[in-house]
Amino acid sequence: MSGIVQDPPAAPAAGVPPETRGAAGIDPGRFSGLGHHIAAPLLLGAAALILWQGVVWVLEIEPFIVPGPLAIVESFADNAANVMGAAVVTGVNAAVGLVLGAVLGVAAAVAAAAVPALDRLAAPVVVALSVIPIVALAPVLYTMFGADQQATRQVVAGIAVFIPVYVNSLRGFRQVKPVHRDLMRSYAAGKWQITRSVTLPSAVPYMFTGLRIASSLAVVSALIAEYFGGPVGGLGKSVTSAASSSNYTLAWAYVLGAVLLGLLFYAVTAALEKYFSRHTGGS
Repeated sequence: MSGIVQDPPAAPAAGVPPETRGAAGIDPGRFSGLGHHIAAPLLLGAAALILWQGVVWVLEIEPFIVPGPLAIVESFADNAANVMGAAVVTGVNAAVGLVLGAVLGVAAAVAAAAVPALDRLAAPVVVALSVIPIVALAPVLYTMFGADQQATRQVVAGIAVFIPVYVNSLRGFRQVKPVHRDLMRSYAAGKWQITRSVTLPSAVPYMFTGLRIASSLAVVSALIAEYFGGPVGGLGKSVTSAASSSNYTLAWAYVLGAVLLGLLFYAVTAALEKYFSRHTGGS
């Protein structure tokens, strides 16, 4: 039957005349827009770095106040192995916290969406978790889990991740209109079919919005937790050690490593969002 029934030809993109496409039917304007989208923040970042370096040169600012970007990059390159080693420790803790917090956040949102009374009961707990200061929580958890364990950093990151994932996922599950569920029931669809065909596609964009926000929070929370004890290792500990020995340029090199780690987490979650949005019918 595959020789009889053929797939329909791909429809041309809306608003783009066929004669303006390439030989493969690709809209060049799409890549032009993507280039502008990427170029604008890169140019802004480059301008900010040039201004920063210029101010350091002109005002002859001492490194203990703030070093210039060139000195930071040079220190980063000279200590790349140490920075990468510390980034791996922080990255693993942030990743564990991100996964645990995201799974628990989505599961709690599913339960709260299914049982409105549970949502009302959980609301004060979620608010309380969102305002707990890490500087107060980390020492308590180090006492509970032990000062030689990484679990405290992972728990702190997990709590930070849980809040945005839960709130955004719950909002996504509530976006499904009752008429859509009623229509599926009229076709004798089961609960799983309704969830797969209606609820999840509507909720996926909200879930990944929370996950993108949480990806940066996971790194920041793991870094802050490293300041207040725990095993040696990680970017937070390294920043503290370098600053305490008055090697401020090296401390900023570790900060640069933290920035790159945060960007990596954000990029991965953004790529996952794009992939799952395509495969669940999201926008």
